[in-house]
Amino acid sequence: MPLTLDQHESFIISKVAEAADQLGVKAFVVGGFVRDKLIGRVCKDIDIVCLGDAIALANHVSTLLHTKPKVSWFKTFGTAHLCVGGYDVEFVGARKESYLQHSRNPIVEPGSLQDDQERRDFTINALAFEAKQYETNAESIDSLRPNDSLSHVDIIDPFNGIEDLHNGIIKTPLAPEKTFSDDPLRMLRAIRFATQLNFIIESNTLLGIADAAHRIAIISQERITDELNKIMMAPTPSVGLDLLYKTGLLKEIFPQLVDLVGAEYVEGKGHKDNFYHTLQVLDGICLNTQNLWLRWAALLHDIAKPATKRFEHGVGWTFHGHEVVGGRMVPKIFTKLKLPMNENMRYVRKLVELHLRPISLTKENITDSAIRRLLFDAGEDLEDLMTLCDADITSKNEAKVKRYRANFEMVRERLKEVEEKDKIRNWQPPVTGELIMETFNLLPCKEVGVIKVAIREAILDGVIQNSYEAAFELMIKKGAELGLKKSN
Repeated sequence: MPLTLDQHESFIISKVAEAADQLGVKAFVVGGFVRDKLIGRVCKDIDIVCLGDAIALANHVSTLLHTKPKVSWFKTFGTAHLCVGGYDVEFVGARKESYLQHSRNPIVEPGSLQDDQERRDFTINALAFEAKQYETNAESIDSLRPNDSLSHVDIIDPFNGIEDLHNGIIKTPLAPEKTFSDDPLRMLRAIRFATQLNFIIESNTLLGIADAAHRIAIISQERITDELNKIMMAPTPSVGLDLLYKTGLLKEIFPQLVDLVGAEYVEGKGHKDNFYHTLQVLDGICLNTQNLWLRWAALLHDIAKPATKRFEHGVGWTFHGHEVVGGRMVPKIFTKLKLPMNENMRYVRKLVELHLRPISLTKENITDSAIRRLLFDAGEDLEDLMTLCDADITSKNEAKVKRYRANFEMVRERLKEVEEKDKIRNWQPPVTGELIMETFNLLPCKEVGVIKVAIREAILDGVIQNSYEAAFELMIKKGAELGLKKSN
C-alpha cells in the first residue's frame, strides 16, 4: 500500500521537518493519519512524535509558518498542538510507559521511536514515517496550487500493520493482556475501530478483551461514553454493540442493554429477543439519519421491556407501559453515562415515550382527534418520531411487515391531511393564561389551568374549532361553571 501526501500535507510535514532539522531532533508522523491515508480515509489530524522536546518543536514550527498559529501546550504531558490550514497537528515526545495495576495513568519516561510504537494500541496504529522536507514553491499553505507535486513516503512498520490493514484485522502489537491491562480503554477502541472500518478483531485480541473486560472500571465515564458515541455514529452500530455484549464489556458499562437479551417461553409462547430487535431498529434508523440523539432514541426505545414484561395466560407476553417506564429511565441512564442533561435528553425521552403512538394508530380507525393529539404531542419532532417508528417495524414475516408499512403510510397521509387542515403542530391554544386572568380578574391559580386545559382538550377532540372566537366563548362558559365572574 503506497502512501501519498497531497500538497497541503506535504507543506505541513515539510515545515515540521525543517523545524526538526534546525533544532537537531528527529520527528515522525505516527498513528491514525498514516492508517487513514493508506486506506483512503479523510483525516485532518496529524500526530507528530519527536525524539526530543515536543513543545519546543511545535513552537519552532509556528515561527516558520506565515500565519504564526498559536501553540497550545500542556507541560505536564509534554504535548503541544497547533492548527494549520484546517489540520490539527499534535506534537508529543517519544516515550515508553509502564502502568500500576489499578491505574491507567502511566509512568512515563523518554523513549525511542520503537518504544513509542510498542505502546500503541493496535498494529494499524503503530505505522509511522519520518518527517522530511518536500519540494514546494509555496510560501504559505493558502498559496498552494492544485498542480503542486504530490509526495511519496516510506512506512516504518514493525508489526506488519500494513498487512493487517490490507486484511481488515484489528490486532495488538504486543500481547493483548499487556496492551489492555496498560490502558483498558483500548478494548473499547478495538471495538470502535472494528465497527467504523468494518474490520475483524483478531481472535487472541478478542479473547484478551473478554478476559480483561472487568478492567474497564478504572476508566472515566466520559471516555467510555465518548467511545460509545463513536460506535453509535458508525454506519452499522450493531457490529460494535454485539461485540460489546459478546466480550462482556456491555455488562460492565451498560447493563440495562444486557437485560434485553434473550427470549423466554411459557406455554409455548415466546417473545422476540429485544436486544437484537433493538440493534435491528438502530441499524435501520442509521440508514436515514446522522442525528446522534435520534440514534440514542432508537437504542433506548424498548429499554423498559424487561421491567414491564408479564405473561398473561391465554394472551402471551405483554410489556404494558414500557414506553412510559422507558421514558422515566432515560434521565437516569443519561446521568449514569454522563450524557448531556439538556434538550438532547428531553428529546430522547420524548421519542421513547411516544414511539408506540404512530404504530398504534395503524391498528384502529384513525380519528381526527387521535391524529391531532399526536401532532400536538410530537410537535417539531414528528418527522424524527416517524423515522423511529418506521425503523421499529421489524419481523421475520415479510407479509406482516408489508402490511404494517402500508398502514403506516396511511397514518403519514392522515397526519399530513389533518396538519394542513387544523395547523395543530407546535400549536398553542388561542386563549392564553394572561387573557383568562384579565377576563376574570384573577391572579395565577388553579382555575386558570382548568380553563386552559378545557380549551385545549376541546380543540384537540374537535368539539370546538381552533379559533379565537370559539375558544373565548368556551372560556366564558367554563368560567361560569367554576363560579367566576367576568370583569368589567
